[in-house]
Amino acid sequence: MTRQKRCLSSLLLSRRTLLGTLGAGVAMAAMPSWVRAAAQGVQPEKESLKLGFIKLTDMAPMAVAFEKGYFEEEGLYVTLEPQANWKVLLDRVISGELDGAHMLAGQPLGATIGFGTQAEVITAFSMDLNGNGVTVSNDVWKRMKPHIPAGSDGKPIHPIKADALKPVVEAFRKEGRVFQMGMVFPVSTHNYELRYWLAAGGLHPGFYSPTDISGQIKADVLLSVTPPPQMPSTLEAGTIHGYCVGEPWNQQAVFKGIGVPVITDYEIWRNNPEKVFGVTRGWAEKHPNTHLAVLKALIRAAMWLDEKENANRAEAVKILAQSRYVGADAEVIANSMTGIFEYEKGDRRPAPDFNVFFRYFANYPYLSDAVWFLTQMRRWGQIAEAKSDTWYHDTARKVYRPDLYLQAARQLVEEGKVPEASFPFTSDGYRDIQEGFIDGIPFNGRTPNAYLAALPIGLKGNDKV
Repeated sequence: MTRQKRCLSSLLLSRRTLLGTLGAGVAMAAMPSWVRAAAQGVQPEKESLKLGFIKLTDMAPMAVAFEKGYFEEEGLYVTLEPQANWKVLLDRVISGELDGAHMLAGQPLGATIGFGTQAEVITAFSMDLNGNGVTVSNDVWKRMKPHIPAGSDGKPIHPIKADALKPVVEAFRKEGRVFQMGMVFPVSTHNYELRYWLAAGGLHPGFYSPTDISGQIKADVLLSVTPPPQMPSTLEAGTIHGYCVGEPWNQQAVFKGIGVPVITDYEIWRNNPEKVFGVTRGWAEKHPNTHLAVLKALIRAAMWLDEKENANRAEAVKILAQSRYVGADAEVIANSMTGIFEYEKGDRRPAPDFNVFFRYFANYPYLSDAVWFLTQMRRWGQIAEAKSDTWYHDTARKVYRPDLYLQAARQLVEEGKVPEASFPFTSDGYRDIQEGFIDGIPFNGRTPNAYLAALPIGLKGNDKV
């Protein structure tokens, strides 16, 4: 930061000379954005930030914003710090030990409604779309395979539905064994995606209740929390029989020869939101300029990750492979990050949208996305009682902040860094009705209770556990 301050001081001293020689508009445009903001009296309230993340490839916008100098160009001195697990990460954001963090899309919502930790957390930036997979052990895959149709090439036809897992779970029950799967956190996308996939195949993933937060009430498949980097080793040890996690931990199972990814979340819910950047409401209100500066840096990083048809992904893989970020082998990270996903060993298939960081308005925090997560919280009992449609919309607006995102986007457009067409400036925050779900049931974010009523397994209306 000292170097930045010296640079700022020097540039501000020469500002009068620049304005007189070149004219105000030309001189200001010639300055770096953070210097221009300071010259105009709009400076980050806090320059030195500590941001947290979990070692997953979808933290990429943060790593790229650091490595490509985007944070610095916004006048920020950022330290990126890996966290042990999602609970520790959230607790440290709430306590102020971290200024903000890479979060599960459901974490700010879960905290705000008081499921687990109670705190007001907001997000104005969606980190990415897609990026998860469901992996099963080799033994489970062997049992599933007879129930999966094959194509003319002899390979399984995708997407693979949980219908193929159902006879395996039933066989476990007859053998007196419990079928167990891992997910990363109770309010994670992984939990809801895994539950959605299981329920679509007629398998009950269990309920939560105010007195039992295991999430295993009446469950056919017991789901439990396992930190992402520990998923492969836990599967190998036989403690769990499968899991839902982000990359590179599905591909790691393939490379280690211990499991087979059977479906990606793109196939469960096409172009679903995955992670977000979260801060407490109090922090955002205290540091509005700092928050916008962070958002601008992340937007630029996300754009870099997707531009020119993913031309920068190879460089991104090298960045992420560093031990201070994801720390997995570059070859493992590259499988999904460069548009290929490997299911069974050797069964490599194109997956150009497995990781999306900018296109399709990926960073815009849609209110309807928040509503979907809230419906799943209600479906499985994390929200114990019926709520009105208005409650879903009001809660979404408290937590997801498209207004702040568009404010940062507008600044980037005015600075000439990003085309205006890259942002949904006319959106009201709701997507059109979405069709791309594994069970074929469409989702209309404007009518959450009608959506819940259409789902055959799960709570709806006035149901209680």
